Amino acid sequence: RAALPRTLPVLAGYLVLGVAFGLLLNSIGLGVFWAAAMSILVYAGSAQFLAVSLIAEGTSLPQVALLTFLLNFRHFFYGLSMVGRYQGLGRRKGYLIFALTDETYALLAAGLPPARVDPADYYFAVSLLDHCYWVAGSVLGATVGELITFDTTGVDFAMTALFVVLAVEQWKQAKGKGHAPALCGVCCGVVCLLVFGPDLFLIPALGAIVAAMLLLRRHLERDSGEGAAV
Repeated sequence: RAALPRTLPVLAGYLVLGVAFGLLLNSIGLGVFWAAAMSILVYAGSAQFLAVSLIAEGTSLPQVALLTFLLNFRHFFYGLSMVGRYQGLGRRKGYLIFALTDETYALLAAGLPPARVDPADYYFAVSLLDHCYWVAGSVLGATVGELITFDTTGVDFAMTALFVVLAVEQWKQAKGKGHAPALCGVCCGVVCLLVFGPDLFLIPALGAIVAAMLLLRRHLERDSGEGAAV
């Protein structure tokens, strides 16, 4: 009950994104079974979109592994920030690590569970619900793709749109705490985009953001404490 209301924005986004993925996968001749299997076992939205083009082009497995590693390297930084929260969670910890997508991380990092709610149960419920939304959207999209034929150009932009919505929500929730981390992320991203180009900027941008946050850590913690006191 505590997790469901907080995951509703992801439900809306994942249904659209999942449908988009299912449609794209169906467009290269892979149907409902493959959409469900990939969403259950891989469960990596952007990597699954990338996989569609890689499969269509017959890319070799070593190339697929390298490209997927580079694309998902950002999860290294997500994982570091969740080490403390995921300690002592027993057998569920493995699934929680597997299910840590961008959107799930955004929900878990945005705040602590409600009062009188067990954190382990809450983290697991959020992760499982988001996973179910993604699988449902993928299967629905693949099913629709088998029944209706239409142009899927631009459908993959749905993922970018969801990221924008989550960023806006976190910006609104940061009242009283300042927007320095978000502004730092934007600045680092823009600079690295200009320096490294659109194909290579992601990892340098993440590294620059982590370095900047470490340098500004004391200042940000002090401002956060003052905002909470006010």
